[in-house]
Amino acid sequence: MGELHTLSEAQCRGLLTDASTGRVAVVAPDGPHIVPVNFALVDESLVFRTSPFTLLASYAEVGTIAFEVDHTDATTRTGWSVVARGRATVVRDSAELAHIRRVWEPMPWAAGERNLHLRLKYTELSGRSLSGLDAGPGRWFLSGA
Repeated sequence: MGELHTLSEAQCRGLLTDASTGRVAVVAPDGPHIVPVNFALVDESLVFRTSPFTLLASYAEVGTIAFEVDHTDATTRTGWSVVARGRATVVRDSAELAHIRRVWEPMPWAAGERNLHLRLKYTELSGRSLSGLDAGPGRWFLSGA
């Protein structure tokens, strides 16, 4: 049985830096939805792109949203998960958009126009790792920890 470890905020940021895809949880009138996105960590925010009339664009600014990214290895039964929570805003300012593009432009994987940038300024950042019998607690933190 693996051992569960709580990650520090620095470890969580390091894992976010190394990842490129995650999931956004947003609540719409018909209930919660989870939307897969690719993203960029820009300063203390997560940035992702979508189309203006998507479920994510319609409801991300309404209340608190959650973002989750993880990695698992079924063979070793190890993995990690990072969750960020906060409020999202549409990035409209041209100077902010230029800054995002300089740091790292999140490029959508799915076809279609996704020209709306959403920024999640997280107020909570937490994570956990599960290490197997053959993995130490630092296994997943080789970069960014």
